[in-house]
Amino acid sequence: MDRNKKLAGLLFTLCGGMFWGLSGSCGQYLFEYKNVTADWLVPVRLVLAGYGMLIVFLIRDGKAAFDLWKTKRNAVDTVVYSVFGMALCQYTYFESIEYSDAGTATVLEYLAPVIILLFVCFTEKKFPRASELLATACALAGVFLLATHGDIAHLAISRKALFYGLAAAVTVVIYNLQPRNLLRQFHPSLLVAWAMVIGGTILFIFFRPWERPPVVDAETILALAAIVLLGTILSFTFYLRGVQLIGAPHASLYVSVEPLTAAFLSFVWLKVPFQPVDFAGFALVLSTVVILFLSSVDKKGKTHLPSRPMKLPKRL
Repeated sequence: MDRNKKLAGLLFTLCGGMFWGLSGSCGQYLFEYKNVTADWLVPVRLVLAGYGMLIVFLIRDGKAAFDLWKTKRNAVDTVVYSVFGMALCQYTYFESIEYSDAGTATVLEYLAPVIILLFVCFTEKKFPRASELLATACALAGVFLLATHGDIAHLAISRKALFYGLAAAVTVVIYNLQPRNLLRQFHPSLLVAWAMVIGGTILFIFFRPWERPPVVDAETILALAAIVLLGTILSFTFYLRGVQLIGAPHASLYVSVEPLTAAFLSFVWLKVPFQPVDFAGFALVLSTVVILFLSSVDKKGKTHLPSRPMKLPKRL
């Protein structure tokens, strides 16, 4: 692979991951200082980003942007993915941030690779390999430290934060595995646009964010713009471009800069008082990404583990 191509792919992937981490921290800022809730932020974010992306596809591709609605199966798959993959994934993630902080919520979300591993082993009736068992043990140990700080009798984070963080990890699994049929036929970014439009519209109608307006000032607008433009539109675009240049295995490893970015911003910008045991928990959970990556890549650099957010697109 050309050296410049590798470097460009690395930079695109890192930027995508850092923008996702920035998005979580901006969400935490809005929750703490601007009277914003996840019930307001998630539908507004998805609607703004989704309709913006879909308009671009309509201008560029015309009627072809509606191709995924031509068959009943594709239409059903799109709706299921929009609700249980996109909408619930975003909602549970930001709810976890609201009840804890961006760093903790993002790390809990990164339990998804282990859940995917266990799901694949169960459905294929295969016993996990030693490296996979090690990854599972690290993930469980990391969550234990984050949730209890080593004291099994007390929770260090709220029950709601833990519940929504684990729920976010489960919905990331749905987000990765459910749309396989659609991804064989359509461009990933088009599917993301429709999923945001559908999921965001449903949440918008359900939560009625217009009834609970936040504090609207320059800081609110700036943070929301960062979430929509950097943490949604550009993060997906940059990550997919990185996958195109360096492949899904390497991109899925480099994008783990997301929880590191979220934890760093929470600590430095939002003054979250992390303890050494928290950082130990972060390290244990994130080590699962490296372990699974090293154990799944073959000599040709290919892997069968799903990576976030989708498979290699045919074109961007």
